[in-house]
Amino acid sequence: MFFKNRKSKLAGVDWLIAGLGNPGKKYDGTRHNVGFAALDAAAERWGIPVRRSRFDALCGEGTVGGHRLLLLKPQTFMNLSGGSLMKATEYYNVPSGRVIVLCDDVELVPGHLRIRLSGSAGGHNGLKSIITFIGQEFARIRIGVGKKPHPNYDMVDWVLGRFTAAEKSAVEGRYADIAAAARLLMDGKPDEAMALYNGAGRPEQGGRGGR
Repeated sequence: MFFKNRKSKLAGVDWLIAGLGNPGKKYDGTRHNVGFAALDAAAERWGIPVRRSRFDALCGEGTVGGHRLLLLKPQTFMNLSGGSLMKATEYYNVPSGRVIVLCDDVELVPGHLRIRLSGSAGGHNGLKSIITFIGQEFARIRIGVGKKPHPNYDMVDWVLGRFTAAEKSAVEGRYADIAAAARLLMDGKPDEAMALYNGAGRPEQGGRGGR
């Protein structure tokens, strides 16, 4: 999965990291937009502005740890995210094994992460769209946003709702770990990324997401 791709290097991009969410101010801070927020935090840490409008997304290019990146925030709404990723990966000839997706997960408690190298959508509409366009073989860092308070609670209302102060603190406290995990994935160390950062992570390992 983790291999050199000559053509993509010539085009200027080795890796694509996408954060998922819905565009528009009214969705800022919602559970479903935590992928956007985590990507913004990594972009700030790495000094890569994500402002250019391209591929039906906001994007930015930069170099981190010797890896040339395209950071992407699809502006198509969550359930159409895959089209944006397909346009970007085809343009740069980036294989799906060099794609990392940041997204919310309602099965994980806030502050917990789940890193996987491939797999099904698990009911996530953004991942479902991406799988439709580029297949299952891409890495994903799923970010806990908490389960519905009871079975009859509407899922749309839940994911478009906002965190409590404690939940927000727990989620934001993992942003450095998310950036660090992405670095390890790009360095070809997925086992280390999962060992260090899956679940609640190891507190002593936090804050390693810099250049």
